[in-house]
Amino acid sequence: MEEPWDFEFVSRIMDGMVTFLSEFVEDWLANDMRVAIFKILLSWLVFSLIAIHFAWKVYGNTVNDMYYRQGTGGQNGGTPDTAPHLSGWESAAGDAFKTHRE
Repeated sequence: MEEPWDFEFVSRIMDGMVTFLSEFVEDWLANDMRVAIFKILLSWLVFSLIAIHFAWKVYGNTVNDMYYRQGTGGQNGGTPDTAPHLSGWESAAGDAFKTHRE
């Protein structure tokens, strides 16, 4: 008994889609200002997505390597024990380093 309901539901959905597409094509072919704006925005969206795709193909590995640091340690790689940009006098102040103990 559910088969007629399913067929009716699918038929209504398909009819709605055909109606929408036919109205869309009519509007697309009309030289209306809102259609021109829509075409400009749609082309900008498509251009942006294509540019992002090609940029990710070119620079994706670099970005991925910057995010996931190399080295030993946790999930994203370890951090060095001392920062390489610190000079010797900052680390040789005579203070004991604080350590974390679990």
